[in-house]
Amino acid sequence: LNAAPGRALRQRVRFLPAPAPGSGGAVELVAARVPVLADHPLVRGPRFRKLKIGAGHRLDVKASGVFVLGIGHGNKLLTDLYNCHLTKVYTVGGLFGKATDDFSDTGNLVEKTTFDHITREKLERILAVIQGTNQKALLMYSNIDMKTQEAYELAVKGLIRPMGKSPPIITAVRCLQFALPEFQLEIHCLHETQQYLRKMVHEIGLELKSSAVCTQVRRIRDGVFTVDDALPRTQWNLQSIQEAIRNCQLKVETELEKTLG
Repeated sequence: LNAAPGRALRQRVRFLPAPAPGSGGAVELVAARVPVLADHPLVRGPRFRKLKIGAGHRLDVKASGVFVLGIGHGNKLLTDLYNCHLTKVYTVGGLFGKATDDFSDTGNLVEKTTFDHITREKLERILAVIQGTNQKALLMYSNIDMKTQEAYELAVKGLIRPMGKSPPIITAVRCLQFALPEFQLEIHCLHETQQYLRKMVHEIGLELKSSAVCTQVRRIRDGVFTVDDALPRTQWNLQSIQEAIRNCQLKVETELEKTLG
């Protein structure tokens, strides 16, 4: 912001001495407009010294992907979006055959196991069980009578979600890639942490009579924001940020109107 072109300096009227015409060296005072140097950046220093920035759903140091920030008035919108309890989407990588103390591939090795017996069909069967169990939890924490007209209308709009605190809930999960010992999942979830997703990979390994560690957690969607909306580090400049705010403004307003009304 401080590198952007600044506003023109204020002008004020001063009476300055000037030679009087045809006066043989006499001096008179002439009104002139001069800039107010007190407004000059070299005098007053940087225009912006502090900027209020809020963080959305956080990412831990081992995760990557979409990370939403709010600037100025956007901090209030961040709170409103948080109250919408929107779904987040992750791609999660896994590796069969190992177990560590923190469920990631960089943790301390606890044990090694065999994994030749695992097939994609067995993995997808486990994922279906996980999704079914979490669907029941989603309905329970949404506090909606599924036999009512209200429930039908919310289901049509895709708004059935817990509108208060709840444990982590997986709304959808599917296998994207499977090539032993590696696999990749796409997980749609609410109220999760990245460590919860790593533990989920570990538990999938146990269910398949083996073990597994998480190799990657990448958030590809956070509510209305996707990877396409995100700015890579090379685009962290004023013009790109202003453009990103303008492009996302309508999506945010539409979602808040639909959910919070």
